[in-house]
Amino acid sequence: MGEKKKETSSMVAMALYITLYIGNPSKPYYLDIDTGSNLTWVQCAASSDAKLLKAPNSPYKPNNNVLFCKDPLCSFVEQPKEYPCKTPNEQCDYEVHYSDYGSSLGVLVQDSFSLKLTNGSASKPTLGFGCGYDQEFNGPFPPPYVDGVLGLANGKSSIVSQLRSFGLTRNVIGHCFARQGKGFLFFGDHLLPSGLVWAPMLSTSSNYYSVGPVNLLIDGKTSGPQGLKVIFDSGSTYTYLNPQAYQATLSLMQTALSGKKLIAVKDENLPVCWKGAKPFQSVDAVKNNFSPLVLSFTNAKNVAFVLPPEAYLVITSHGNVCLGILNGAQANLGNLNVIGDISLLDKLVVYDNERQMIGWTPFNCNKIPKT
Repeated sequence: MGEKKKETSSMVAMALYITLYIGNPSKPYYLDIDTGSNLTWVQCAASSDAKLLKAPNSPYKPNNNVLFCKDPLCSFVEQPKEYPCKTPNEQCDYEVHYSDYGSSLGVLVQDSFSLKLTNGSASKPTLGFGCGYDQEFNGPFPPPYVDGVLGLANGKSSIVSQLRSFGLTRNVIGHCFARQGKGFLFFGDHLLPSGLVWAPMLSTSSNYYSVGPVNLLIDGKTSGPQGLKVIFDSGSTYTYLNPQAYQATLSLMQTALSGKKLIAVKDENLPVCWKGAKPFQSVDAVKNNFSPLVLSFTNAKNVAFVLPPEAYLVITSHGNVCLGILNGAQANLGNLNVIGDISLLDKLVVYDNERQMIGWTPFNCNKIPKT
């Protein structure tokens, strides 16, 4: 089950987006692809005083399609403390919070989603999702210019889990985002190419896609703490390491850069940056000064997730090169290690919830594989 995916980026911030068509007649909604959360939601004109963020499309308008507390889907969403379910026939409200200081409060609704099948036919299943009437964003960066979020974690409220329960597809998600701006997203296991490297998902109390344990290596040297658990999260712009791993990785990189013609410089865009003799126009102009960062799995032979320099470096509007790996403690992530958008580009990544495995391989994301 495939959907064409659109991705946009700037020199500093990037995000992974898709346009989904919802309703009858269907209308477009531009959504942030997030493998780190479960619920899909769109901004919603549920009332005249709805608190909405600036978005590319008109808000969704519910039409007697609210889900109630007695609906099975309601038990799988986080309910707001102010509006908990008290009786089965009350509307089912939800609340989600994100690590980038964003949140959405709303009510569950159901409507048809327009999906294209890999055999060329179309399907319009009725799925439950959030109708967000109160959005907030208090992060250091501007809020994403989207209509909502496509939640693809492995919880029961995700639309892929719903599709699986209807027998429409297997609970497998794949995405491939090209650095040049194109890519694709698919549900099901019909588009899996050969050559994928697989690692088992870790069992966690959350619905994160987590793997490990891994050691971080730069030029064959171990960077800091060993046996780390890492989360794949397409909803995070950058990659994050826990404080100890971050400091150790940064120290190894700074040591490797000694003697090279890069000078540390302050840049308001990111915490750690360098400048050259003249402004850099692209990562390609400076990547040879850096080494790949390797996530080497300790419980599997020859299994590694490799981040070449272009998967962790960013060129800012000042022409500086900055480290796109950040200290997770400064982003409300505590001790978590997160592989974000910047490190997922030009890779096909597959989340097989049927087999509890995550697979990946370098890939030309401008071209959808044949079934």
